[in-house]
Amino acid sequence: MPILNRAAELQGEVTEWRRHIHERPELLFAVENTAAFVAEKLKEFGVDEIVTGIGRTGVVGLIKGQGDGTRAIGLRADMDALPLTEISGKPWASRTSGKMHACGHDGHTAMLLGAAKYLAETRNFNGNVAVIFQPAEEGGGGGNLMVKDGMMERFGIEEVYGMHNLPGLPVGQFAIRKGAIMAATDEFTITIKGRGGHAAQPHRTIDPIAIGAQIVTNLQLLASRNVDPLRSVVVSVTKFNAGFAHNVIPNDAAIAGTIRTLDDEVRDLAEARLKQIVEGLVAAHGAEVDIAFHRNYPVTYNHVAETGHAVQIASDIAGAANVNAEIDPMMGGEDFSYMLNARPGAFIFIGNGDTAGLHNPAYDFNDEAISHGISYWVRLAEQRLGQ
Repeated sequence: MPILNRAAELQGEVTEWRRHIHERPELLFAVENTAAFVAEKLKEFGVDEIVTGIGRTGVVGLIKGQGDGTRAIGLRADMDALPLTEISGKPWASRTSGKMHACGHDGHTAMLLGAAKYLAETRNFNGNVAVIFQPAEEGGGGGNLMVKDGMMERFGIEEVYGMHNLPGLPVGQFAIRKGAIMAATDEFTITIKGRGGHAAQPHRTIDPIAIGAQIVTNLQLLASRNVDPLRSVVVSVTKFNAGFAHNVIPNDAAIAGTIRTLDDEVRDLAEARLKQIVEGLVAAHGAEVDIAFHRNYPVTYNHVAETGHAVQIASDIAGAANVNAEIDPMMGGEDFSYMLNARPGAFIFIGNGDTAGLHNPAYDFNDEAISHGISYWVRLAEQRLGQ
């Protein structure tokens, strides 16, 4: 089944919505204008129930199908932008310096709105479709808050599906895998407390910079000497702050970074070994240390049966040759993971073509993908809630 004719007809209108959102980026939970735009469109479409304020600023619309079916599936898009200044040069570029849609959430929101309009027109399914518009994917954990607000129970959602654009994957293609598809995104901050003094008399100090340098080097042993080489872990130190003068050894140094893993066993091991390595090195030099370890988004884990449904729908639309059902996992994170922990489902990538990468100030969502995304959402709803 190729792209739906109605989805192709909607592409121009949905493109206008996408560019409207793109011009008006909002961050994290402060997506009030975007959420209001979404709610207004859902009302225009005749969506049966529209609930705002879920997960602080999220929006859910419930579309009831034909028949007396009570099963419901959830289709999710994210709404928030990133704190970047756009350099795309597009006529619809961000109007706000320091904020831009650099990850395509404007496209995700617009595609799901297009699918909602189609489904509200046709209602060719038996049950309910919950269209989920989520705030704060970019670090705020909005998906977690929507789940904690009882979204799944309130709308009777039994399965949940997400979609994200992927630069480098041609428009009209899809990519997915069963199991772990994106990583857990844990963060650490290490504060070394030494004893400062004159740089010409280092023997009278406990140098936190020298200790910190050893910590940075030894943390790489997590990947090379602690974890099975066939299992994935990434350890990246991204901050090292210390000192204020050329001739002074400071009292303190602070190191921060992230650990990415694809399964809970390795996640637990990485946290434990980080603490052991740091505490051992610091103690050996007579210093003290504070370690803050924050477990952020969990692994995004695609359930087997639901991944199979997603592959079949994508293949129906794009052709089996244009669906990679075994894409390599990615070490980036995604808070759709919280929804997949709450209900079975699957997260799929849709091609964005040869564009700038995600989180790049030159990025722009490719509007040619819109009809493919709408078709995927519609066919998925109709297939999972067949008459």
